[in-house]
Amino acid sequence: MNSFSIASPSAEAATLTLAGDWSIQGEQPSPVDAVNRLLTPAARGRRLIFRADGLGEWDSALLSFLFAVAAICRERGITAELGALPADIQRLLALASAVPMHTSGATGRSRSFVSRTGAAMLRHVRALKEFVSFFGACVIALARLLRGRARYRPVDLALMIQECGAQAFPIVSIISLLVGMIFSFVGAVQLRQFGADIYDANLVAVAMAREMAAIMTAIVLAGRTGAAFAAQIGAMQGNEEVDALSTLGISPIEFLVVPRMVALILMTPLLCIYANAMGIFGGFVVAINILHVTPIAYLLRTQEALRLSDLSIGLTKAAVFGALVAITGCLRGIECGRSASAVGTAATSAVVSGILAIIVADAIFAVLLNILGL
Repeated sequence: MNSFSIASPSAEAATLTLAGDWSIQGEQPSPVDAVNRLLTPAARGRRLIFRADGLGEWDSALLSFLFAVAAICRERGITAELGALPADIQRLLALASAVPMHTSGATGRSRSFVSRTGAAMLRHVRALKEFVSFFGACVIALARLLRGRARYRPVDLALMIQECGAQAFPIVSIISLLVGMIFSFVGAVQLRQFGADIYDANLVAVAMAREMAAIMTAIVLAGRTGAAFAAQIGAMQGNEEVDALSTLGISPIEFLVVPRMVALILMTPLLCIYANAMGIFGGFVVAINILHVTPIAYLLRTQEALRLSDLSIGLTKAAVFGALVAITGCLRGIECGRSASAVGTAATSAVVSGILAIIVADAIFAVLLNILGL
């Protein structure tokens, strides 16, 4: 039978003495009711000394009781002294106290707007620093690959090339074809007012070559491949495979990130070329059926409108976008937690981060190309 007693040998201190066996299977005394009766408001500022002179067998029930009593003492400004308890009980209580308290969403909402805004800004700054650091590590690993010193499996690179390239053809085909048809429809509505139907070919060809083929291909890969990278590496984090690589002296970035990054850098421009062809074909279908432009005239206008610089700009963007998709996906996988829900969160975050990186990079390209006059 468990029991405790509180005595006040002096005006400055009280003693809580534990006795009997404390088991979670038995009836537990309420620390709130008992201590609140004995530690009155007049006792504020006193010390409560814990003793275990008559203590028998015990388990987590005793720790829960002591933890609750100590919490009440803190709330009422009473110093709880645990030095007289057995050493193993002290260590377990210290371990329980070391775990940070879980804060609910209500606590976050109770903070001021300025505090929440500042905390959010600090989180974004930390995330940006982590991205820059990870990007630098990836560049160093890629340089080691070019020197033939990176440690990875060529079979992994071949598999990633297959997954990022050939297996992405169906979705890239559908998206590019529809985007080309939409651009042709939009151009048809406006150009028909001026009798310039033939210039619909210029609109579709230049838009696909410079912008839309690279952007849409990268966005498709961000949702399809970037999320897969984050989920794969996140699952490896949960299984501690990434830690095992580090233990064996193998860089996870070289072994896991470099093959995926190289695969996307190589395959995204090739998919962009294919997306250009599908987009132009979509515009061709709309032009000859809606605008009644002859096929030969449309193809001749497309040939005159397209320049090598337009294709080069699109392919350069595609390579950069591919690298960004790979880096963001792998970064979210490396940062993933150990739980199953963390893998889903990492995949979702990889898609959002990848698309955001693509849009920001495209805006930077637009400014630079405007400055260079291209």
